[in-house]
Amino acid sequence: MSVIVSNKVVTTEARWVRYSLTGLALALITLLLIVPLLSVFYEALHQGWQLYKDALVESDALSAIKLTLIVAAIALPLNLVFGVAAAWAIAKFDFKGKSILITLIDLPFAVSPVVAGLIYVLMFGAHGWWGSWLAAHDIKIIFAIPGIVLATVFVTFPFVARELIPLMEAQGSDEEQAALVLGASGWQTFWHVTLPNIKWGLLYGVILANARAMGEFGAVSVVSGHIRGLTNTIPLHVEILYNEYNFVGAFACASILALLALLTLAIKSYIEWRTEQQEIADQKAAVEA
Repeated sequence: MSVIVSNKVVTTEARWVRYSLTGLALALITLLLIVPLLSVFYEALHQGWQLYKDALVESDALSAIKLTLIVAAIALPLNLVFGVAAAWAIAKFDFKGKSILITLIDLPFAVSPVVAGLIYVLMFGAHGWWGSWLAAHDIKIIFAIPGIVLATVFVTFPFVARELIPLMEAQGSDEEQAALVLGASGWQTFWHVTLPNIKWGLLYGVILANARAMGEFGAVSVVSGHIRGLTNTIPLHVEILYNEYNFVGAFACASILALLALLTLAIKSYIEWRTEQQEIADQKAAVEA
């Protein structure tokens, strides 16, 4: 049934239909998201706080946490620079090869992370294209931190660009052109016009990229070599502990990833709220003008 409210057509359904659909959605969310999340913390803590703490302060666990943070700290700035540059070029300019660039940005969404890791092994491994040259110069990429960083950057670099491209296209380039006409340089235009307009979308993309970087398993698993205390990130360390039947340790480390996911979700919700408030403020300003 459809009714008109404030000149808008609103579709309504019977109360039992709405309650049934809502209940089904809540049941699926509980079964697929809430129960598994709670089970992680239960398995990590049900044998006591001391065992949980010992699992987290163990040397290999601390090394995995440290490496995960280092990789994310390196990958995120690279993603940020590339994402802003690619989005600015695609949204603000017309040039040959634009469609190719957009396709390349989407490539990590289409390629399996395991395949991406194998590509880097083929290129930089001991028997790869440049393996002999790297070995001769004592440069380690595969089974070392550089390979993990490369794999992480590959699987995460679309996030910032994909958040900014539609945002920049919707905003257009009128404000930038006005700033240039008034005598602003390219950098001044970027810092004082473009960046303030995209700051929430940029932060949103960085948050998503960070979540993927810290939780990536497939590509990192291929290039890391699973060297305990050296090249294991948190997801890889969780797998090793679980395969060794150290369930408390595995779920304790998994709880760190779960907490990071919850924090990411909270920040994401805050950014969405701020973005909505900014849009409302912009609409009010446009009406008043």
